[in-house]
Amino acid sequence: MAAVLLTGHGGLDRLEYRTDVPVPRAGPGEVLIRIAAAGINNTDVNTRTGWYSKAVGSDTGTGGATGFAEVDEVDATWSGKALEFPRIQGADVCGHVAEVGEGVAPGRVGERVLVRTMLRAPVDHRPLECWTLGSECDGGFAQFVAVPADDTFAVRSDWSDEELAAIPCAYSTAENMLHRAGVAAERVLVTGASGGVGLAAVQLARRRGATVTAVCSAVKADAVTAQGAAETVDRDADLVAALGRGAVDVVVDLVGGPQFGPLLEVLRPGGRYVTSGAIGGPLAEIDLRTLYLRDLTLHGATFQDDAVFSDLVGYVERGEVRPLVARTYPLDQIARAQQEFLTKAHTGKLVLVPPGDP
Repeated sequence: MAAVLLTGHGGLDRLEYRTDVPVPRAGPGEVLIRIAAAGINNTDVNTRTGWYSKAVGSDTGTGGATGFAEVDEVDATWSGKALEFPRIQGADVCGHVAEVGEGVAPGRVGERVLVRTMLRAPVDHRPLECWTLGSECDGGFAQFVAVPADDTFAVRSDWSDEELAAIPCAYSTAENMLHRAGVAAERVLVTGASGGVGLAAVQLARRRGATVTAVCSAVKADAVTAQGAAETVDRDADLVAALGRGAVDVVVDLVGGPQFGPLLEVLRPGGRYVTSGAIGGPLAEIDLRTLYLRDLTLHGATFQDDAVFSDLVGYVERGEVRPLVARTYPLDQIARAQQEFLTKAHTGKLVLVPPGDP
């Protein structure tokens, strides 16, 4: 089959497109999926470059094309164990069940499915353990993938494969942040709001009845407003001056870096901050007086309760959210697609499409 092999941590040159990769087989409790489309996410780039390693202190874009020299491979993954190479990346999978393994109902063959990015079956559904598709096991940058049947969800929708492929990673990340922070009908600030996760957070927060203020570049403000933001603030603005202290109930932050301090200042007393990304840099300064004198709560959000993804599939089937696909690429143009992804010039998601026949 055709697949993209990641041969080691590093730059785009570590992505090797091959057409002679053996097709996996569905083992016990698994299904084999013929992949129709696979989205591109920050985690694909971060895993390739080794950015998750604590040895790296810069923003994600700095080494996005070339990698980072200072990576410690032991802690450069979601699980805290060194990645096994070669690895087929791809945290998003939309496709059709082509084969079932022992113990899986034969009637699942032919189902159109999405795969939960944060797999639960490989860790026996233990809480706070992460087994990530395309990191701890092979993922969607191929024509076929074998995954646990329990983590594979039939989806009934008239959306295109490319639209469905924009859902698993970005939307489950966003929904998990809102779930963790208990977002309801209140004022929510979303940073990085024009990206895949950011736009998902805008839509999903609006779905919960929130009034959303979105932080994005001025040229993308109209597109973000069209996705449900009540107002936008330029990403280079002084947030405290633009919004005022204590102006929002919840901050959903995907950027981090030097913006972290001002984001706490715009929270009301008793407000909540939740993060699941730090594209602006993982290191931030905090004034602990702001945290404790104003009774703020900080949430990190990676592990996902089982309900997060199943709820998300329901939102899709009922048409309560819909992703924005900026552009699609054939699988063999993955390097070009990731180069565009790194420019952050697009709004929404970039999606890869594998060749039709193995």
